Amino acid sequence: MVRDVAFGQYFPGSSLIHRLDPRAKLLIFIAFVALIFCTFNYASLGLCAAFCAVFLILSRIPAKFYFKSLKVIIAIVIFTSLLNLFYGSGEALWQWWIFKLTVAGIHRAVFVTVRIVALILASSCLTFTTSPTEITDALERLMKPLAKLRFPVHEIAMMMSLALRFVPTLLEETDKIMQAQKARGADLESGNLFRRVQALVPILIPLFVSAFRRAYDIATAMECRCYRGGSGRTRMKILKMDHRDIVSFVVTGMLIGGVVVCNLLLGSVI
Repeated sequence: MVRDVAFGQYFPGSSLIHRLDPRAKLLIFIAFVALIFCTFNYASLGLCAAFCAVFLILSRIPAKFYFKSLKVIIAIVIFTSLLNLFYGSGEALWQWWIFKLTVAGIHRAVFVTVRIVALILASSCLTFTTSPTEITDALERLMKPLAKLRFPVHEIAMMMSLALRFVPTLLEETDKIMQAQKARGADLESGNLFRRVQALVPILIPLFVSAFRRAYDIATAMECRCYRGGSGRTRMKILKMDHRDIVSFVVTGMLIGGVVVCNLLLGSVI
């Protein structure tokens, strides 16, 4: 399962999404996250799903990597959908014991499923097409006004960038440890849930040791390169927005307007 995790990886490319300014991509992503939870009918939900699908297609990232991102949380999606499906209010279409299937429950389950899937795909598209360095620069530039309030803008952006960068690294390290434990005869896949959790203890300890060692190595490397925070630092690449970013903002604004109109005209089904 560890090898199937693709979240946090960056795939270099020359697609339209790759060429967008990272600040524009972050702002569009934030707007999409807020907007997806403001969809209350199938028309507005369909608009957001279509918007997300267009961005995935324009990113030119193979679909298998997006499926890998979804594979990790598919159990959570199914469990959440079932909770909303059988615990809705209203007249029961089918009922057994405490489980009741209602029209409102079906609507809510569909909306929850689409929202979670759209959020995972959108976040994966952002990390697939934006390098950790670009994300750091974009976050720092967007939060720059907070620096006047003595908010540690550069440090927060650097921590988030390192966290994203180390997701695939730690997953790869976990896979190596699991393979080493299996080669020594460890059984990590059989037994009940309690036994499987107990079998993960020999994996977690060396994983934590490896994570702390890597963190120490990075701190040492930054010290050797005279890293002293963001004050006085220059950038090799200067972020500049062009017509592509303006068009993306216009399209996002049209999406926001479409969702608002659909909500006002069609009302809510959940």
